[in-house]
Amino acid sequence: MRARVRAALARTVDPAVTAFAAHLGDEAGALAVLFYGSNLRTGSREGVLDFYVLTEGEAEKGLWPRVSYREWQHEGETLRAKIATMTLAKFHQAARGDTLDTTIWARFVQPSALAWSRDDTAGVQVQAAIEAAAITAARLAVAVGPGSGVEADYWRALFRSTYRAELRVEKPGRENSIIELNAEHFDGLLPAALAAARIPFGVDGDILTPRLTVAERDAILEWWRKRRRMGKPLNVARLLRATRTFDGAARYAAWKVERHTGIAVELTPWRERHPILAAPSVLWKIAREKRRS
Repeated sequence: MRARVRAALARTVDPAVTAFAAHLGDEAGALAVLFYGSNLRTGSREGVLDFYVLTEGEAEKGLWPRVSYREWQHEGETLRAKIATMTLAKFHQAARGDTLDTTIWARFVQPSALAWSRDDTAGVQVQAAIEAAAITAARLAVAVGPGSGVEADYWRALFRSTYRAELRVEKPGRENSIIELNAEHFDGLLPAALAAARIPFGVDGDILTPRLTVAERDAILEWWRKRRRMGKPLNVARLLRATRTFDGAARYAAWKVERHTGIAVELTPWRERHPILAAPSVLWKIAREKRRS
């Protein structure tokens, strides 16, 4: 498991992306920067790059992470990024499933890359957190999945469960596309994670049979029920918080509007300071421009 995660985190990343990650890490005085999302899979620099900036310090209280949007000029190209910032201590705690949050372990059982780290020690700490995320996800996967099945059956069951717990709109079959688009990443991950979690299982060809006791399964499902109930309320709380704390929200929204409608939104200082109050006038302008065209 350890070697598998180390190799996954060390995957090759576009040099422009690693340069952006290093810039963000240096600027924040961070320990490490993780890169994830569709751009990691495709290798494209278009759209918005997704980063987690992991900092030093004790695990924070209250709502996390802090979210921001940045544009950075690199060799004549504008790179755009959505950045989540939190302490590595809290990230690891959430990856272990010790918090009510589901987003960290459900997100980072999927592919990610260590785009930048301050030193080898920080890299090892991030690796341990990603291992913990895989173990947490695997435990739930075998508890909500079938008694026996191919590996993908358990990952599908996991993602269906976590999607239902969160305030998000996903197209039917989204869990299938995650597994299919990242087949190499998930192939063999479940047995490795179960072994690391010391959960016994049988193997007959491609068929896995987890050997959880009734008490073990009930304990995992009770753990999950608490987190499932809090999934949507936490999402709402974070959205409300983001309306006040999302650094660069107006710039991010303006870019999204122009990308999807072709209509440029002028970013005045007032609009940057008050993106929510500015929204009605921006929407009115978009509607007017659409009518004209």
